[in-house]
Amino acid sequence: MSRRGNGEGSIYRRQDGRWVAAITRPNGRQESFYARSRSAAAAKLEEEVHKQSAGIAPPTGNETLTEFLHDWLESVRPQLRPRTWVRYEQFARLQLIPKLGRRPLGDLQPQELQSLYSSLVAAGLSPSTVRKVHRLLHVALVHAVRWGLVSRNVADLVDAPREARKEMETLSETEVRQFLTEARQDRLAALWLLAITTGMRQGEMIATRWTDIDLRRGSLQVTGTLQREPGKGLVREEPKTERSRRRIVLGQETLAALHTWKSEQSDERLQAGANWFQSDLVFTRPLGQPFDPDRLRRRFRALLQDAGLPRIRFHDLRHTAATLMMSRGIHPKVASDLLGHSTVAITLDLYSHSSEPMHREAAEVLDGIVRVP
Repeated sequence: MSRRGNGEGSIYRRQDGRWVAAITRPNGRQESFYARSRSAAAAKLEEEVHKQSAGIAPPTGNETLTEFLHDWLESVRPQLRPRTWVRYEQFARLQLIPKLGRRPLGDLQPQELQSLYSSLVAAGLSPSTVRKVHRLLHVALVHAVRWGLVSRNVADLVDAPREARKEMETLSETEVRQFLTEARQDRLAALWLLAITTGMRQGEMIATRWTDIDLRRGSLQVTGTLQREPGKGLVREEPKTERSRRRIVLGQETLAALHTWKSEQSDERLQAGANWFQSDLVFTRPLGQPFDPDRLRRRFRALLQDAGLPRIRFHDLRHTAATLMMSRGIHPKVASDLLGHSTVAITLDLYSHSSEPMHREAAEVLDGIVRVP
C-alpha cells in the first residue's frame, strides 16, 4: 500500500489485480474507487481530494437502483425508439430490479454485478442477453455519474459474460436457386428475390412504398421500417441508423419481378374495390393491409419446408446476400453500403469467413511479386 498524509487517502492493489484509491470523508466514512491501473487510481484520488478540499460535497447515492432506473427510463424515453425503450424497461424490470433494486445506488459493488450476471447465465439466459443487460446498466450509470448521483460507474469494473460466436446460417448458391424455384409461384415472389439480391432487413422491405422505387432507373430508396409495438400494432419508424437510409441499385431479375408484382397488385386493388386499404406499400396482403412480420416469417418457413431446405431465420436471408457477395469477391465497401452497415469494419467482421476468394487473390498477387524468375 502507498500511504499518504492524513486526509489525502491511500492507494493499494487488491489480490485480483485491481487498484483501489481510498479516501476518508469528513464524516468518518471511507469511500473507495476502483481502477485497472495505479495511474488511473491516483488520478481519481487526486480529483476527490481536490473536491473535498474545495468543499464540494460527494454524491450521496442514497437513491435505490429501482428508483433511479425508473427515473432514468422516463428521461430517455423521448430519445429512444419505442421498441428499444420497451426492451430496456424489460431488462430493468426482469433482470436488474429483482436482485439489486433495493440497493442504494452509491453502495453498488462490482462483485454484486458479477454475481448477478453469473446467476442470470445459470438461470438459462444466454450470454448475449446478459451482455445486453450489462450494456443497459452501464449506459444508465453513465447518466447517474453525469447527474452527480454517484461518483463512479461501477459497471466499468465488471466484465460481462463472453459471447460465443455463432456459426452463420445461410443458404448456398445451389440452395438459393432451389428456394427461388419454389418461391417463383408464391404471391410474394418479388419480396423473396428482393431479400436475397439486396440483403434488406425484413422491416425495411415491408415498409417500402412504390414512391421509394424508381423502376425506370432501377433503384430503391430505404426510407423507413415497419415494426410491431406493444399496444400500437404496426408502426412506421425511421431507419435503424443514418447509414440504413440508403439507395440500392436493383438488378434486372429483381426489377422484372417488381414490374410483374406491381401489375398483379393492381389487379388485386381492382378486385377489392372499396375494401382496399390505401397505403402505397409495395408488399401488402390481398386487401392492401401491411404485412405483419410474424405472418411473413411463417410464410418463409413454409416455403423452406416445401423446398426441402433447412430451417433458418428470415434475417438469415440478409446474411445469405452478404455471404454470396463476399464469396464472389464483391468489395467489402460495396457490400457494406448495400447492407446499410454503419462501418465497413462490421461487414468485414461478420463475413470474414466468406472473403476467401479475395484473400486467395491477394496471396496470388504477392506470390507473383516475390517469385524469382
